[in-house]
Amino acid sequence: MKLLVDINFIDQYTSSFVKVLIDYSPKLIAAILLLVIGIWVIKIINTVSRKIMVKREIEPTLIEFLSDIIFWGLRIVLFIAVISKLGIESSSFVAILGAAGLAVGLSLQGSLSNFAGGMLIILFKPFKLGDFIEAQGTSGTVIDIQIFVTQLLTVNNQVVFVPNGTLSNGNIINYSKKENRRTDLTIGVSYDTDIKKAKDIIYNTLNKNSKILKTPNLRFQ
Repeated sequence: MKLLVDINFIDQYTSSFVKVLIDYSPKLIAAILLLVIGIWVIKIINTVSRKIMVKREIEPTLIEFLSDIIFWGLRIVLFIAVISKLGIESSSFVAILGAAGLAVGLSLQGSLSNFAGGMLIILFKPFKLGDFIEAQGTSGTVIDIQIFVTQLLTVNNQVVFVPNGTLSNGNIINYSKKENRRTDLTIGVSYDTDIKKAKDIIYNTLNKNSKILKTPNLRFQ
């Protein structure tokens, strides 16, 4: 009798499982097809968007950042669409994502400031890779512009990581922005020196140097 009850239970469970599987299979097949097609479409959109940005000569750092945003943004949309196709309520997932985004935003206020600063630097381009700049009490050649920090290589071969938040909100001296740069030299002479004669000697010496530009003229103060 016990064996008969177990067999009946197994039969009922199997029948229920098969019925659910048959009823649910169209949604499952549709969700799988949507997932496969969605991944393929996302890959095409990401590739096309990259080509468009490269063609318009957008900053490489910005291209990578925007590509990541497009890629993961579309993946989130695809995930919500797939679970909706399976019959799962998607509004709860959207609420969870919103709450998680708010919590992350509150806990990473400093990082978000650096993120916004990185976007401003990339968009407005106060400097570019290879420029020699001075900012936030340090100076060096820009070797990398990331979303959160900018890397400077100092003259003594040290790498300085400057947060983009403070960098974008402070003064930036770009020594490489213009092709030519004036150099100020302080030359000390004794009090009894003939100033005019000293200026003539300095002027003639500099004027004979082929690396000194003739325009604009040398100025003495």
